[in-house]
Amino acid sequence: MKLREREENGVVVLQLEGKLMGGPDATLLNEKLHQLLENDQNKVVVDLAKINWINSSGLGMLISALTTIRNAGGDLKLASTTEKIKSLLTITKLISVFDIYGSVDEAVAALQN
Repeated sequence: MKLREREENGVVVLQLEGKLMGGPDATLLNEKLHQLLENDQNKVVVDLAKINWINSSGLGMLISALTTIRNAGGDLKLASTTEKIKSLLTITKLISVFDIYGSVDEAVAALQN
């Protein structure tokens, strides 16, 4: 998995690319989130547009990320989920746990309110 970071209007956008499968990827994402929180950045959008595969460990990574951010008083939104990922979130009933937006811009706007 590749991870790119940018900021839009005070919201951190993490663009993930490739396969979301846990292991070293989980460590990378966890370290990035803790780094953001140390810098008082607790509004995060995870852009999933370029994720082409996700397994149960990858879902666990997203749940862990959401918990970490919310425990720090912030929030995390998912954006640009593919139909395959949206279907997986529905089957696992995680669709009711995450706030999911069609685009990064929509998710960023939701975090600014």
